[in-house]
Amino acid sequence: MTATAPPATEAPPARPLTPSRTAATAGRVLRQLTHDPRTIALLVIVPVLLITLLRYVFDGATGTFDAIGASLLGIFPLITMFLVTSIATLRERTSGTLERLLALPLGKGDLIAGYALAFGAVAVLQSALATAVSIWLLGLDVTGSPWLLLLVALLDALLGTALGLFVSAFAASEFQAVQFMPAVIFPQLLLCGLFTPREAMHPVLEAISNVLPMSYAVDGMNQVLHHPDITGDFVRDIAVVAGSALLVLCLGAITLRRRTP
Repeated sequence: MTATAPPATEAPPARPLTPSRTAATAGRVLRQLTHDPRTIALLVIVPVLLITLLRYVFDGATGTFDAIGASLLGIFPLITMFLVTSIATLRERTSGTLERLLALPLGKGDLIAGYALAFGAVAVLQSALATAVSIWLLGLDVTGSPWLLLLVALLDALLGTALGLFVSAFAASEFQAVQFMPAVIFPQLLLCGLFTPREAMHPVLEAISNVLPMSYAVDGMNQVLHHPDITGDFVRDIAVVAGSALLVLCLGAITLRRRTP
């Protein structure tokens, strides 16, 4: 009698993105956040405290605060959303929650989109509060519309969310997730034009900065800072930041793993 070989385990079929499942995932993440006041404080209050600290660091040179305050208004939300999102997603996987969720009729796209939607809602609150405090309490002087400043800050926060979701797939522990910050965020911070114009950098560094999304986030902020109307460069800058966030979210859905090996 010939033994019958067991059937091969098939990979779960790819499921299309479903708005109801995405909304349910976003609702679950938001409910979890409401039970974690320390994370809410990190997401909403810390950027405001940092921009306030920066204002009074340059108390004797108000022009300096105007020059770099707008850029940092976009960078601070990006960094905080990257940090919180990467650790929160990794915690879901190491605790087994992610595996249980993906055993349900829930696709990876639903999961990633739900996380992006939930943290995007927090990013709206975070960016609105930081922008309002910077302009109306700290006296940040911008030539363009504050709403455009808020738009760029929001896109930067969404980009940080997307990057955090993406790198969480490559970390085996929360400690490793934090270690991705110097590798992913710090080079962009140095090359984005915050410390010196990108045109003044070594040609190789300028070429690298031209493909980094944070460079366009800072350029977009500077466009609002110096121009009263929407310029073609501003449209290009926000399109690059938004497109980068969407691309990284798609990569995050592709590389998402159920469990940590």
